[in-house]
Amino acid sequence: MSTPIKDLFSSFLLTELWKGLALTGRHFLRKNITIQYPEEKTPLSPRFRGLHALRRYENGEERCIACKLCEAVCPAMAITIESDQRADGSRRTTRYDIDLAKCIFCGFCEESCPVDSIVETHVFEYHGEKRGDLYFTKDMLLAVGDRYEKEIAANREADAQFR
Repeated sequence: MSTPIKDLFSSFLLTELWKGLALTGRHFLRKNITIQYPEEKTPLSPRFRGLHALRRYENGEERCIACKLCEAVCPAMAITIESDQRADGSRRTTRYDIDLAKCIFCGFCEESCPVDSIVETHVFEYHGEKRGDLYFTKDMLLAVGDRYEKEIAANREADAQFR
């Protein structure tokens, strides 16, 4: 129980300051656990969900068949797809946009895709200075997929036993 006299002595003797200095002294000589971020990076889980990418088949054709399952399952309604029929009868996307300002990175789009077209990479070092910078079009998503395809394939292989 606190009394006014006890509070007066406590504030006069700076007890909180001495407790803080004692805590600092206890941790002062311990090993430093700070990570120097740009040079050192912590390991990521194979299931980490970062920047989206559209993948291609080995022959260079895009995987997306415009089934629109990812658009339907997206809880944030961040995906917009428009499709058209090709001359050979197959359906492909003419527009595939993801608004990363809306996206909640839940991974539902990735799980719903029957052809493993849309994936979330381990890339988390991206930013946008304006809202429009986080609006990714089909060409931008395909470029991300082309750039990180080896890493995406390796992560899918590491996670295959859990799917």
